[in-house]
Amino acid sequence: MEKNSEFKFLFWLIVAFLAIFFMPIWSPVFREAIDATLDLSKWYAREHFIMCLLPAFLIAGVISVFVSQGSVIKYFGAKAKKWVAYTVAAVSGTILAVCSCTILPLFSSIHKRGAGLGPAIAFLYSGPAINILAIILTAKILGAEMGVARVIGAVSFSVVIGLIMAFIYRKEERLKAKEQLNFPDVPEKRPMSLTALHFFSLVLILVFANWGKPSADVTSGTWYWIWAHKWFITGFFSLVLAFSMTYVLKIAWWQVAGVVVVTGLSALLTDSPMIPMVVGIAGVSLISLLDKKDEDNREWILSTWGFTKQIVPLLAIGVVIAGFLLGSTHDGTTIRGVIPNQWIASLVGGNSLFSNFFASIVGAFMYFATLTEVPIVQGLLSAGMGKGPALALLLAGPSLSLPNMLVIRGLIGTQKTIVYVVLVVVMATFTGLIFGNI
Repeated sequence: MEKNSEFKFLFWLIVAFLAIFFMPIWSPVFREAIDATLDLSKWYAREHFIMCLLPAFLIAGVISVFVSQGSVIKYFGAKAKKWVAYTVAAVSGTILAVCSCTILPLFSSIHKRGAGLGPAIAFLYSGPAINILAIILTAKILGAEMGVARVIGAVSFSVVIGLIMAFIYRKEERLKAKEQLNFPDVPEKRPMSLTALHFFSLVLILVFANWGKPSADVTSGTWYWIWAHKWFITGFFSLVLAFSMTYVLKIAWWQVAGVVVVTGLSALLTDSPMIPMVVGIAGVSLISLLDKKDEDNREWILSTWGFTKQIVPLLAIGVVIAGFLLGSTHDGTTIRGVIPNQWIASLVGGNSLFSNFFASIVGAFMYFATLTEVPIVQGLLSAGMGKGPALALLLAGPSLSLPNMLVIRGLIGTQKTIVYVVLVVVMATFTGLIFGNI
């Protein structure tokens, strides 16, 4: 056993040495791919990690600590009616404005708490796929037909993929269900309504802090008004969270007030919303960790930290690989990776089986932040992409990415991850093929 580990170490040492030795630093393509890797990594860290992932980790911690295992099983486990479990999972994305990476700590949390594989997978897919803002943006920019097709495809995908996964692993699920049927109904430590207040205050902070700007030609209407006032709305729900920490978590009011004052001052003294977000999260974490009245408050932050340690390293590796291979596209900036964008555009023209399959594969491995898939698809359509492959990419892209796959593998294993990815790619391919021929 020891010899094998030594040979394995030697093998990877040789691979690393040869990769560095033969590194084509003279190649313009290689240099641009490195630029794309650094650009995507920096953008992800600045625009996505703080505003999306940190609140998501806190939400996952709430589910892990404050929501009892019995409650998760009640709605997602063996004791739940199938239509309830899959309906709740399938429409969850209309509430959460998340991407394929932000959904991961939430999926991990409900899966660990006893959710069935089928409903958990439906939740994993639907979270990023049925983002209400993305659907509206799709209909407005790419047409109502594409918007409706995306809604129908995403909702049906989440349920069908969840049911297929549950069927494939039915023996394993039966054993889990048998254990859950004998699971005692442990009463909640506090009324579910109070836990829901704490949970949804965090969810709404996440949603409105990441509310995307409407297209440039939109300067009025409800969606524009919300975007124009999103920081006031986010601030309001931050005060709701402060109330929840005092009323629900029973943390001393003066400690909570101190966090509110410091966070408010940081917001007044800087134009960057990231700074008050970091200050607020740090303050909430500190006073919860130091609270002596209720051990659950400390466990909430420790659980949040556990999700962070588990997920962030794999996400970082995935973002680096995705940036190097596929480039960096965001905010009007496009830096190509090793695989030129022109190749992708030329391979997804028309409505052949191959073009739909290739679009699904590209969508599955490429990283899309919330709402960015729409302008990317718009650019590809103008470059000759067929409408079938466009829908295939929209159905496979937001819910999958290389970083996402690496983390899912760590949560449910290699085999289940491969089955899940294959199901998404195959269903997206044939849906795009059918849509392109209508």
